[in-house]
Amino acid sequence: MSGGTGGGGTGGENGGGDTMGAPGLSGTTGPATSPGVREAVAADATALGEVARAALTLDAAQASPLVARLAQPPPGRRWTALVSGDLDGVLFASMSEKDGSLGHIDLLAVVPGARGEGRGRALVAAAEEWLRAEGATEARFAGNPPCYAWPGIDVRYTPAACLAEELGYQRYRTAWNMTVDLTADLSVQADLVRLAAAGVTVHAAGREERDAVAAFVRRQWNGNWAWEAEQATGCHYASRDGEILGFAAWGARPAWFGPMGTAPAARGLGVGRVLLCRCLAEQRAAGLTSAQISWVGPLGFYSRAVGARAERVFWLYRRELR
Repeated sequence: MSGGTGGGGTGGENGGGDTMGAPGLSGTTGPATSPGVREAVAADATALGEVARAALTLDAAQASPLVARLAQPPPGRRWTALVSGDLDGVLFASMSEKDGSLGHIDLLAVVPGARGEGRGRALVAAAEEWLRAEGATEARFAGNPPCYAWPGIDVRYTPAACLAEELGYQRYRTAWNMTVDLTADLSVQADLVRLAAAGVTVHAAGREERDAVAAFVRRQWNGNWAWEAEQATGCHYASRDGEILGFAAWGARPAWFGPMGTAPAARGLGVGRVLLCRCLAEQRAAGLTSAQISWVGPLGFYSRAVGARAERVFWLYRRELR
């Protein structure tokens, strides 16, 4: 849903082979796509990553992993990937699992040399056609948790915002990420000693512990966060007397931090900051020099805990489908 847009596809035909969506859930069961647009097939996967990397100049390092993540959403999600016929534009769209009337444009990317010829418009038109066939009465340029690319359109990808507004989409919300400098001091040894004195231990969640962490997250919050905890590159949790008190994860959305949460029984112990710093330290060890905290609610906590600053702003757009 971010990246440069352009115009009008040149007449490709529907490709053969396996589609990128799950059988019966992707666009192959919907209506014919707009002229110059076809549904992506498995053989397009590498090319889609290259298109995203070329178009998403602010996210080039994560573009290919992001495409791969969108192509492996939670079981049961209805989604499709569409391409311009000459493979210079890609769009991912999906249906909300919470509200069957809502459809999402998850990612839109057109390579710089193909912009200004209507490819973006054609891809959005095809996506809207697919969403209508799936029962959507509203389309959104907005993230579809738990498997999303961005909360909305990054305001720095101005052509995408312009296209949305030209097509009649109305801005209805603003979201933001916070940025953390990973070269800062992330040591929590003194906090670990203090927590241990209170009977609290902090652990890295290996694959064998993920089920228990996900069950805790599902009970305390929701299934979306539980799926992200299961899929995350790194996950840490705190426990006392065998009871999980809090968790933090990173990498469910490639390279970003989140989600995290602490149970009421843990609040006031400082567990959240420790879990946050443990994840950020892992991100630093993975080669990152800064981290994005995604779709932030509590600005104050992250600002105080690690000096995070609100930086990346997203506009969320919607319009009725008639």
